[in-house]
Amino acid sequence: MNDESIFGKLSEMFNEVPNKLNILQEQIDVNIQMEYFEASKNVKKKSKDIDIKEYKAKLLSSKITNEEKKDILIHLAINQNVEAYRAIEEFAKIEESQLKDWATIALQESRMLIESDLLDESQVFISTGLGGKGLNLRYFVVLLSTGENGFSDSQKKIIKSEFEYAINNNEGEIEKIDFPENYATFVSLLPISSDIQSIFKSALEECNQLGNFLQANFLVTNVKVFSNDEIKKFLEEKNDKFDDETDSQADEIED
Repeated sequence: MNDESIFGKLSEMFNEVPNKLNILQEQIDVNIQMEYFEASKNVKKKSKDIDIKEYKAKLLSSKITNEEKKDILIHLAINQNVEAYRAIEEFAKIEESQLKDWATIALQESRMLIESDLLDESQVFISTGLGGKGLNLRYFVVLLSTGENGFSDSQKKIIKSEFEYAINNNEGEIEKIDFPENYATFVSLLPISSDIQSIFKSALEECNQLGNFLQANFLVTNVKVFSNDEIKKFLEEKNDKFDDETDSQADEIED
């Protein structure tokens, strides 16, 4: 399934149940998230009753290893108890090490399970590398110039204006926009039910009505904010792939 189909399916699915969504707000590495949920799944298979006060004391103890604290956080998170939630919350406020992200996910899971139990309805937990805000998801976008020298000042104004208009018109916002070298990058928030591909394509086409200075292809992800070096590497690999395909077609023609 391509990215456009995935975004479309998400839009269709979550447009029906927006009030039951729990979106992870913070930006947390997806590898940490995957590690957490895999560990949580294993703990749930052999879940047991715990002494919350004892677990809270262990969590705050300097004698307990980080790996043990990870396990404690999960046990507290799946306990569906307000006292357990407060213990995680207290730890998350003071923890500044590598467990900060782990505690944040545990706190979100604990909140979701408690709400689900109190409201007697299923909750959907959505987590992405870039997180979100309210019921909006955060996206990182890269727009490519058709030229080699980047964008002129007027082109930058057009990009900023058109994309801000398109995103604001769809109940979203642009948090940051930059113009490094011959591409533009921005971080935006949009409702989870939004047709992401259509919104960005429409804004891009509006820009090109005033000079055709943007390539039709663009990069959009909710996994992470790419560094300039990562973007350059992506563009180089993209160009190498294009060159390889062109050489292959030339060989076929010669044959």
